[in-house]
Amino acid sequence: METELIIKSIMGLVALLSLLVFFLFLEPNKDKKKPQSSNKISVDRDKVQGEETNLDVLVSIIKNKKSDSKKLSFALDMILKHHGTVHKKMGVRAHKDFDIYMDILFTLCRHPNANKDLIINFDRELTRLNQDYKQEINSAISKGLNSRGI
Repeated sequence: METELIIKSIMGLVALLSLLVFFLFLEPNKDKKKPQSSNKISVDRDKVQGEETNLDVLVSIIKNKKSDSKKLSFALDMILKHHGTVHKKMGVRAHKDFDIYMDILFTLCRHPNANKDLIINFDRELTRLNQDYKQEINSAISKGLNSRGI
């Protein structure tokens, strides 16, 4: 009597397990495939348009390895337009907010979709807006380009 109950319990559990595995591999939206890439780009662009002055959103675009050169160009233009000037130096030391710009420059130089025109234009404009930080900007560009590992 006991062995019969154990065998029935095991068979029931195997049937339940096979049913769960079937539902695991069943894709309910398999027939309704959407072009996700075009919708995702338009949603991201609308999001950026609405929050175009937020520095964190613009930096996240630059840090995203999947951003294309148009998005990078847009983000860099908005950074220069709305956040281009850095606070004055505190004596010899750079202001603590300049670390964000060094991170942007370093990330831009390492970005797979960044080209020389984007890097050079951003370098020129940032240097033009912040003459005191010319040496630090050049240092960040050099470190970023050297870390690329050509």
